[in-house]
This record gives sequence, C-alpha cells and structure tokens, in this order.
Amino acid sequence: MLSTLLQQHHAVFGPVLPVDLNAADVCRLDFSATNPDLATADLRDSASFEQVVQAMLAAQNAQIGVGGYLEDRVIYRRSPGLFGDPTVPARSLHLGVDVWLPAGTPVLAPYAATVHSLADNAHFGDYGPTVILQHDLEGTTFYTLYGHLGRREYSRLHPGQVLEKGAAFATVGPYPENGDWPPHLHFQLITDMQGRSGDFPGVALPSEREQWAALCPDPNLVLQSRWLV
Repeated sequence: MLSTLLQQHHAVFGPVLPVDLNAADVCRLDFSATNPDLATADLRDSASFEQVVQAMLAAQNAQIGVGGYLEDRVIYRRSPGLFGDPTVPARSLHLGVDVWLPAGTPVLAPYAATVHSLADNAHFGDYGPTVILQHDLEGTTFYTLYGHLGRREYSRLHPGQVLEKGAAFATVGPYPENGDWPPHLHFQLITDMQGRSGDFPGVALPSEREQWAALCPDPNLVLQSRWLV
C-alpha cells in the first residue's frame, strides 16, 4: 500500500515549496461549514475571497495557511455545477492539501520525477494550469498533482520531461489565471491515474470518502508539516 511505503521512506522527500511548513508563521485554515467567517463571504469574487484568507491568516499571526485533506468544504458553492450536474449531491470532500501563500512562489519536485501530463483547466473555480508528475519508489509508481499554477513556467514543461529532486518546475499562480482562486498550491497524491491526463478529481462526494482516501493518500506523508497532523 502506498501510504505504508511513503511512511517508511518519508526521509527521501524534499520540500514541495521553498518554505518551512513547520514554522511558527504557518497555521491551519478551516474551509468547512463550521467556520463562521465563510457564512457571509462573497466567495465568487476572488479579491473578496483573498481578503477572507488574509484575515484568517492575520487572526493567527501567520503568513502561510495549510490544510484541507478530506475536509468537507463549503467553498465550492462559489462555482455551482463545476464538479458535475448541479441537480445531484455536491462534491465537497477535498482530496489534497492546499498551501495558501503568495503567487510567484516556486514549486519544487519533492522526488525525482517525469512529467506525466499537464493541462490548463481554465474554467472558473477549476485547477487552472495543472501539472502531474510520475514517480517511482521501490518499484511502486505513484503520482503527485500540482494545481493553481502560473502559466509562464507551466508553458515550458512537456510530458516525458525528467525532473530531478528539488527542481523548480512551476510557480504558484495569481488569479484569474490559476482558476480564479486566492493564490495557493493544491498538492495531491494519486496511486492510479485511471487513464486520466492533465486532470484528476480533487474533490469528491463525502459518501465516497473511503474509496477516494485509498486512491489519494494523505499528502502530509510527503509534506511532513506538524500543522497537518
């Protein structure tokens, strides 16, 4: 099982971002329905959404926010119908970790990789520029997904490109080019791409939590942030 393998070999991974995700200026951000700050926020307006994020950080004397794995979120109401038919139950279970930090921050390969695929998922509220890397660890293939990137660095990549551990291959994108979100990196682990290319669900139905958690293990197995434990 990939989770067990990553636990056993966690020391082989480098950072995904050139920041210390264990530092005192990092905090956990809550985007679930239990957060009263989201009740009246205008989440469809990215500038207003950014103000909400900055206020949440300031309230905890932090510069960087992290969180989101298997969080049942309300923020996807900003783009109804994005994740399928709006007449069916909403997908709201987040399958990756978000790191909220300034646009332009480099994104690093945490382990030797090959670019599996990339796409600009440019719909409002989607990933925007997206890169999926393929890795091999002890004979096991797995994938890492990076969403909400900047277009300039993303445009220089191509499938099959080899990246060394620690290589800066992308940057955190600004809105609106990042899918129209406050700047952040969506980082996700994937055990099986299921034939997909350049995209992979980052949000699932809460009722399908168990199956998606098995397909997308906890990204903190790589990130190793104390704020995500």
